[in-house]
Amino acid sequence: MSSVVVVGSFNVDHVWRCESLPAPGATIAGRYSTGPGGKGFNQAVASARAGARTHFVCALGDDAGGAMARGLAAQEGIALIAEASSEPTGTGGIYVDAHGRNTIVIGPGANAVLSEGFIAGQQALVAGARVLLAQLESPVETIESALALARDAGVTTVLNAAPANAPSSIGLLKLADVLTPNETEFAALLSRHVGERVNADDVAALDGGSLHALCRKLSAGTVVVTLGSVGCFVSHADEHLRGDAQPYYRVAAEAAQTIDTTGAGDAFNGALAASLAQLPAEPFAQHVRFATRFAGRSTEAEGAAVSMPRLTPAA
Repeated sequence: MSSVVVVGSFNVDHVWRCESLPAPGATIAGRYSTGPGGKGFNQAVASARAGARTHFVCALGDDAGGAMARGLAAQEGIALIAEASSEPTGTGGIYVDAHGRNTIVIGPGANAVLSEGFIAGQQALVAGARVLLAQLESPVETIESALALARDAGVTTVLNAAPANAPSSIGLLKLADVLTPNETEFAALLSRHVGERVNADDVAALDGGSLHALCRKLSAGTVVVTLGSVGCFVSHADEHLRGDAQPYYRVAAEAAQTIDTTGAGDAFNGALAASLAQLPAEPFAQHVRFATRFAGRSTEAEGAAVSMPRLTPAA
């Protein structure tokens, strides 16, 4: 029973690679490509390539994008469970500059109508998993239902609170055994839910004690703040260290020949979930180190889902 259930989004990504990101009002030339994406699908691919038996629960339109999702999931060995929608399959417009930085615009489409009722119908699937992983590109009520279903079944819940502007609640955050925002999402959650104003650009430079105290205001569980090329910060509740020796610490990123950072956060989350599912007795730090290494490798190729490495955790 080393399975991961990912609940979330599938998008058809339309990608333009440019020397620099376009400024408002500017028209620039770029190299175009298209392929699969969406935080949910990216994370499902990462989980599968990291060795976990993976199920992906989503909503798809009756169109070429939906057919793409089904075909690619089959190729990756992912069991896809899709709610049929009259809306088009989700899309994403991604602009990537010569330094690998990106700007993204999402058209939610079918992702926006993934329903609580459909999730309720997956109760047996969720109860049979070791880890449920979710993001916030689907309706927040649906994600809350999925997390609650998993929590009731004793399944470890991981919530990637992304994107930063997605609606959320303290009640939702409390359903996450592990909460995994990046710096921007972390700052947004602090501002929205506890009235703390922190500049996202300053998060990585905060001392460990201060960052730990902020994490504890957001969640009674474990918080992992991903910090891009710096690595990540882990904060546990004092009474539940998940096998670690200390309540908070940093994990440095490994050196990488970065080409494209699109999907790096998704790589981290999918790999973390896969490691937790396959090696549940190992200290949490081991899972985080693996996820950090996996995410770094994902930046060494172009694309999101297609850039996920084939790398499995070791006991």
